[in-house]
Amino acid sequence: MANRPIRLGLCFLAGFSLAVLLECEIQSASANEIDTRADSERLISQTREVHKRAADANALVSSEAPIESKLAPQSARKPGSGSAKGPYYVDFRARTAASWGHAFVWFGKTSEREVEVAGLTPAGDTIPYVLGHLIWVPSETGASYGDLDPQYVTASYRVYLNEPDAKRVFAYIKKLQAISPVWNAETFNCTSFIGSVANFMGLNTPFRWQRPEDYVNTLKAINGGRQIVRLSSVHPSSE
Repeated sequence: MANRPIRLGLCFLAGFSLAVLLECEIQSASANEIDTRADSERLISQTREVHKRAADANALVSSEAPIESKLAPQSARKPGSGSAKGPYYVDFRARTAASWGHAFVWFGKTSEREVEVAGLTPAGDTIPYVLGHLIWVPSETGASYGDLDPQYVTASYRVYLNEPDAKRVFAYIKKLQAISPVWNAETFNCTSFIGSVANFMGLNTPFRWQRPEDYVNTLKAINGGRQIVRLSSVHPSSE
């Protein structure tokens, strides 16, 4: 019985020591867990920052890429190379139509989107066209339906001019429009109209009673597909 208080004291001391050790272990484990979480959050934060910077860099490159791609060809282009063939042009064209088709010319400046159109067609719809195979009918000499639509084009032959020659040719086209008040399928039609322009420019011209597509392709073929035309100071000629 005398040893019982001593035994109880030892048990109490052992329990207290165990409790202290357990508390230390718990605190240590908690501290380690906190440190681990902190390291993990720090790593996640750094990873997000890296991804954010990479995304920002990619966005910047993407936004600048089109500008660089547009500027690159200009910087590589030699001065004056854009107008090597001539700053002006005449484009002999043919397109589809309800009947045989239609031949006409585009003319303008290579550096501009605006284009002028000249051709010879009967004024009106079906009836003037049918009558025009028998008699002279009133004409139109500007753009007609489909002349500006690339999906209707069946043939094209473009030649280039310098500025002085272009002024002469363009003036002739406008004069030809002004003096062509009538149309006739057999005598003065769309192919003969553009043939007059080609002849003024000094180009060889084919037999005019052909389908417009054939006429333009033949015009290109008999002139060797040449793309530069120059007029002499006395009369039209090609070089």
